[in-house]
Amino acid sequence: MQTPAFRNPPQRWLPCLMMLCALALAGCAGLIHREPVRVNVVGLEPLPGQGMEMRFAVKLRVQNPNDAAIDFDGLVLELDLDGKPFATGVSDQRGTVPRFGEAVVGVPVTVSTAAVLRQALGVIEGRKTDGVPYTLRGRLAGGVLGGVRFSDTGTLSLPDTLKTPR
Repeated sequence: MQTPAFRNPPQRWLPCLMMLCALALAGCAGLIHREPVRVNVVGLEPLPGQGMEMRFAVKLRVQNPNDAAIDFDGLVLELDLDGKPFATGVSDQRGTVPRFGEAVVGVPVTVSTAAVLRQALGVIEGRKTDGVPYTLRGRLAGGVLGGVRFSDTGTLSLPDTLKTPR
Protein backbone atom coordinates (compact mmCIF):
# COMPACT_ATOMS: atom_id res chain seq x y z
CA MET A 1 0.00 0.00 0.00
CA GLN A 2 1.30 3.42 -0.93
CA THR A 3 1.48 6.25 1.64
CA PRO A 4 -0.37 9.41 0.58
CA ALA A 5 1.83 12.50 0.20
CA PHE A 6 -0.08 14.47 2.85
CA ARG A 7 0.77 11.89 5.54
CA ASN A 8 4.53 12.52 5.22
CA PRO A 9 4.83 16.33 4.96
CA PRO A 10 8.37 16.75 6.40
CA GLN A 11 10.00 15.06 3.41
CA ARG A 12 7.97 17.10 1.00
CA TRP A 13 8.17 20.49 2.67
CA LEU A 14 11.74 20.32 3.97
CA PRO A 15 13.36 21.70 0.76
CA CYS A 16 10.84 24.56 0.66
CA LEU A 17 11.42 25.34 4.34
CA MET A 18 15.19 25.35 3.83
CA MET A 19 14.84 27.69 0.84
CA LEU A 20 12.63 30.04 2.86
CA CYS A 21 15.18 30.13 5.70
CA ALA A 22 18.01 30.86 3.26
CA LEU A 23 16.07 33.74 1.70
CA ALA A 24 15.24 35.17 5.14
CA LEU A 25 18.89 35.00 6.16
CA ALA A 26 19.98 36.71 2.95
CA GLY A 27 17.40 39.44 3.54
CA CYS A 28 18.65 40.03 7.08
CA ALA A 29 22.23 40.24 5.83
CA GLY A 30 21.19 43.07 3.53
CA LEU A 31 19.86 45.04 6.49
CA ILE A 32 23.24 45.12 8.23
CA HIS A 33 24.67 48.59 7.70
CA ARG A 34 28.43 48.75 7.96
CA GLU A 35 30.53 51.82 7.49
CA PRO A 36 33.29 51.27 4.92
CA VAL A 37 36.72 50.48 6.31
CA ARG A 38 39.41 53.12 5.86
CA VAL A 39 42.72 51.96 4.39
CA ASN A 40 45.85 54.07 4.01
CA VAL A 41 49.26 53.22 2.58
CA VAL A 42 51.74 53.79 5.41
CA GLY A 43 54.88 52.24 3.97
CA LEU A 44 56.60 50.63 1.03
CA GLU A 45 59.59 48.37 1.69
CA PRO A 46 61.70 46.55 -0.94
CA LEU A 47 61.62 42.74 -1.12
CA PRO A 48 63.86 40.38 -3.13
CA GLY A 49 62.53 39.82 -6.65
CA GLN A 50 63.02 37.29 -9.44
CA GLY A 51 64.56 38.20 -12.78
CA MET A 52 63.30 41.55 -14.00
CA GLU A 53 60.44 41.93 -11.54
CA MET A 54 60.46 44.20 -8.53
CA ARG A 55 58.77 43.28 -5.27
CA PHE A 56 57.67 45.45 -2.38
CA ALA A 57 55.87 44.98 0.89
CA VAL A 58 53.04 47.50 1.01
CA LYS A 59 52.11 48.37 4.59
CA LEU A 60 48.45 49.26 5.04
CA ARG A 61 46.73 50.80 8.05
CA VAL A 62 43.19 49.40 8.17
CA GLN A 63 40.73 51.32 10.36
CA ASN A 64 37.40 49.79 11.35
CA PRO A 65 34.73 52.41 12.22
CA ASN A 66 32.15 49.71 13.02
CA ASP A 67 30.82 48.20 16.24
CA ALA A 68 31.93 44.68 15.25
CA ALA A 69 35.43 43.32 14.68
CA ILE A 70 36.42 42.33 11.14
CA ASP A 71 38.08 38.92 10.85
CA PHE A 72 39.97 38.32 7.63
CA ASP A 73 41.89 35.39 6.18
CA GLY A 74 43.42 36.96 3.09
CA LEU A 75 44.04 40.21 1.25
CA VAL A 76 44.16 41.22 -2.38
CA LEU A 77 45.12 44.65 -3.72
CA GLU A 78 45.83 46.64 -6.87
CA LEU A 79 47.94 49.80 -6.81
CA ASP A 80 47.78 52.38 -9.60
CA LEU A 81 50.35 55.19 -9.81
CA ASP A 82 49.59 58.34 -11.75
CA GLY A 83 46.44 56.71 -13.13
CA LYS A 84 48.21 53.65 -14.55
CA PRO A 85 48.40 50.07 -13.20
CA PHE A 86 51.59 49.64 -11.17
CA ALA A 87 51.46 46.69 -8.77
CA THR A 88 49.25 43.82 -7.66
CA GLY A 89 49.49 41.59 -4.63
CA VAL A 90 47.85 38.89 -2.58
CA SER A 91 48.43 37.52 0.90
CA ASP A 92 46.93 34.67 2.90
CA GLN A 93 47.58 36.58 6.12
CA ARG A 94 44.95 36.12 8.83
CA GLY A 95 44.00 38.70 11.39
CA THR A 96 41.38 40.81 13.06
CA VAL A 97 40.71 44.52 12.87
CA PRO A 98 39.13 45.29 16.26
CA ARG A 99 35.83 47.14 16.60
CA PHE A 100 36.50 50.88 16.47
CA GLY A 101 40.18 50.00 16.07
CA GLU A 102 42.94 49.60 13.54
CA ALA A 103 45.63 47.20 12.41
CA VAL A 104 48.71 47.46 10.19
CA VAL A 105 49.01 44.66 7.64
CA GLY A 106 51.63 43.97 5.00
CA VAL A 107 50.98 42.68 1.49
CA PRO A 108 53.77 41.64 -0.89
CA VAL A 109 53.21 43.15 -4.33
CA THR A 110 54.82 42.52 -7.70
CA VAL A 111 55.71 45.35 -10.06
CA SER A 112 56.24 44.62 -13.74
CA THR A 113 59.26 45.99 -15.59
CA ALA A 114 56.94 47.91 -17.93
CA ALA A 115 55.33 49.68 -14.97
CA VAL A 116 58.73 50.66 -13.55
CA LEU A 117 59.90 51.98 -16.93
CA ARG A 118 56.67 53.96 -17.38
CA GLN A 119 57.14 55.66 -13.99
CA ALA A 120 60.87 56.28 -14.62
CA LEU A 121 60.09 57.94 -17.96
CA GLY A 122 57.66 60.23 -16.18
CA VAL A 123 60.44 61.35 -13.83
CA ILE A 124 62.91 61.81 -16.71
CA GLU A 125 60.36 63.83 -18.71
CA GLY A 126 60.19 66.24 -15.79
CA ARG A 127 56.69 65.55 -14.53
CA LYS A 128 55.84 66.77 -11.06
CA THR A 129 58.03 64.77 -8.68
CA ASP A 130 57.02 66.02 -5.24
CA GLY A 131 54.72 63.04 -5.09
CA VAL A 132 52.91 60.56 -7.25
CA PRO A 133 49.12 60.22 -7.04
CA TYR A 134 48.02 56.68 -6.24
CA THR A 135 44.80 54.70 -6.18
CA LEU A 136 44.57 51.59 -4.05
CA ARG A 137 41.77 49.02 -4.41
CA GLY A 138 41.40 45.72 -2.65
CA ARG A 139 39.52 43.34 -0.43
CA LEU A 140 39.91 41.83 3.01
CA ALA A 141 38.69 38.27 2.39
CA GLY A 142 36.71 36.20 4.84
CA GLY A 143 33.70 36.52 7.06
CA VAL A 144 30.16 35.36 6.49
CA LEU A 145 29.50 37.79 3.65
CA GLY A 146 32.74 37.07 1.78
CA GLY A 147 34.87 40.01 2.86
CA VAL A 148 35.16 43.78 2.88
CA ARG A 149 36.16 45.86 -0.15
CA PHE A 150 38.22 49.03 0.23
CA SER A 151 39.75 51.82 -1.83
CA ASP A 152 41.99 54.79 -1.11
CA THR A 153 43.58 57.63 -3.04
CA GLY A 154 46.45 59.88 -2.08
CA THR A 155 50.00 60.86 -2.93
CA LEU A 156 53.16 58.82 -2.40
CA SER A 157 56.30 60.84 -1.72
CA LEU A 158 59.32 59.98 -3.81
CA PRO A 159 62.80 59.63 -2.32
CA ASP A 160 64.93 62.80 -2.63
CA THR A 161 67.25 61.02 -5.10
CA LEU A 162 64.39 60.76 -7.62
CA LYS A 163 63.23 64.35 -7.33
CA THR A 164 64.35 66.76 -10.03
CA PRO A 165 66.26 69.84 -8.87
CA ARG A 166 64.33 73.11 -8.92
